[in-house]
Amino acid sequence: MDGSTAAAAELEAAERVVMRWDSTASASYGGGGGDEQMLFDGGGDRVEAERFLRAVDDLRRLAPPSPATVGSPRRTSSASGGGGAASNAVQVAMARLEDEFRHVLSSRALDLEIEALADLTSLSMCSDRTNSADVAEEAAAADEDDSVSSSVGRRSSYRSLRSIREIDLLPADAISDLHAIASRMAVAGYGRECVQVYASVRKPAVDSALRRLGVEKLSIGDVQRLEWEVLEAKIRRWIRAARAAVRGVFASERRLCFLIFHDLPLSSSTITTATHDAPFAEAVKGAALQLFGFAEAISIGRRSPEKLFKIIDLHDAIADLLPDVSDIFAASKAGESIYVQAAEIRSRLADAVRGILSEFENAVLRDPSKTPVPGGTIHPLTRYVMNYSSLISDYKTTLSELIVSRPSACSRIAPEGNENAPSFPDLDLADPDSQLPLAAHLIWIIVVLEHNLESKASLYKDAALSHLFVMNNVHYIAHKIKDSPELRGLIGDEYLKQLTGKFRLAATRYQRTAWLKILNCLRDEGLHVSGGFSSGVSKSALRERFKSFNAAFEEAHRVQSAWYVPDTQLREELRISIAEKLLPAYRSFLGRFRHHIENGRHPELYIKYSVEDLETSVTNFFEGCPPSLHNRRRSHG
Repeated sequence: MDGSTAAAAELEAAERVVMRWDSTASASYGGGGGDEQMLFDGGGDRVEAERFLRAVDDLRRLAPPSPATVGSPRRTSSASGGGGAASNAVQVAMARLEDEFRHVLSSRALDLEIEALADLTSLSMCSDRTNSADVAEEAAAADEDDSVSSSVGRRSSYRSLRSIREIDLLPADAISDLHAIASRMAVAGYGRECVQVYASVRKPAVDSALRRLGVEKLSIGDVQRLEWEVLEAKIRRWIRAARAAVRGVFASERRLCFLIFHDLPLSSSTITTATHDAPFAEAVKGAALQLFGFAEAISIGRRSPEKLFKIIDLHDAIADLLPDVSDIFAASKAGESIYVQAAEIRSRLADAVRGILSEFENAVLRDPSKTPVPGGTIHPLTRYVMNYSSLISDYKTTLSELIVSRPSACSRIAPEGNENAPSFPDLDLADPDSQLPLAAHLIWIIVVLEHNLESKASLYKDAALSHLFVMNNVHYIAHKIKDSPELRGLIGDEYLKQLTGKFRLAATRYQRTAWLKILNCLRDEGLHVSGGFSSGVSKSALRERFKSFNAAFEEAHRVQSAWYVPDTQLREELRISIAEKLLPAYRSFLGRFRHHIENGRHPELYIKYSVEDLETSVTNFFEGCPPSLHNRRRSHG
């Protein structure tokens, strides 16, 4: 038997093996029997599968080139003819391998345990913030765990490793079979069909994994129509899901694709876009676009101050994921658009952060002054702005990177037509060159707040209450800075000293305005008469003086007990300061003049209070609710 005869015999034998597995010949594979038979069924007997692969190799080696088989991106029907028996056998082989490829991918896939990805949600986010919602939730979860220390230990150890966790999606023998099938299809020019089958099976699996992680199918419009409270919760869930999706699902999909296709000639003149990453991109691109579409909707949504911190969390999550997204997607043209999209979203979120901070400054600037708060207590705006500023300082690491310019000159000019907006001075920083732009913005926010408070203080008809209001609010600002190490580090002690001086000055002005008239009642001027046989003291003037003091003090007690100093220490210091001025003056006045009154008729009408009564009454001041002075007065006559 010569060489050509032997080759013909080999070719005929290969054709017979292939044609026994003609998928198009009958509804049941294998040419007979009721049950479908598959070559690669994962069982122990692999003889027939190996025989079929050898037959396919022989067909490729021995069959003459045919336009219908070489370089063709699509298989043609075996009924179309045109290439002879060998050409028909190649088409049958490719049809069978396509079915086998689909079968192995579908039937041998391992169930993805979403729980195995749960710990990926806290990876790598090494932040200086300890009060973010995610950290709080993780801490709460750790508290419920019996092995808190081991849980924390595991968390910190993950941070020292690569963040990506590749999970086996199919057994090793199934991957080997898939690679063997894909290599035959690619060499025969059926790489595109192989890619399409791969994507048609893996895409639903990826979509299912993301659904189980909690990723919802929401359009940009859907996201932007949600109430912010609802959206906040969805952002928290999205961050956890995105970390697991990128580092677990997408990374594992790319590894599977690499193991099956990495050395195959998928790219050809007829498959212009295919590379060994093309199947991966086909399988996950839709899910990845859907995943990042949520963050994109947030990045282009309406900006408002309450959104700042969740947007920073979202920015940080995407920034943290970008290196992994780059590793997984950017290495190939097929997946590069996903990385580009994620990077653009991060950039837009950074712009949103800068824009929101600017809008917050303007909101503080323009907060209208309409109604004074009762009792001169801390204004809601002051609490809001300082709590917001404390949170800004908690996000110092990210904001220091994003905020690179100081407050502009135009932001420090009151808007035209706003009569309530004060005329602001230039921002005077102690050492602007050594100060972070973020610190300059925080100081500017407080400067704007102070001036706004001065405008609100002018609404009080009582000048003393106006000063008390300024004292309360500036004291609150100073103590919020002192109580936050991060905020104090940014603001600096120099500006803190200025604030301390301001609230002390306001306290002094309050005391001078509120008590000068009362203390003047206890002076000697106008009580003495000269000449004649009198004792030198006008009893009628003295009686009037006592009556004036009593009336002024009772009015002060009635009014100022309703005023409110919420800080316990400041309230006590203010009472002590009042008592130190009032009580010695009253004691001295009583000592000099009481015998003039007590020697006359009805002394109790004039000397109504002892020093102890006044001391007790002062303790009622600044409580926010006036008690009865007369119920506290002791009887003496």
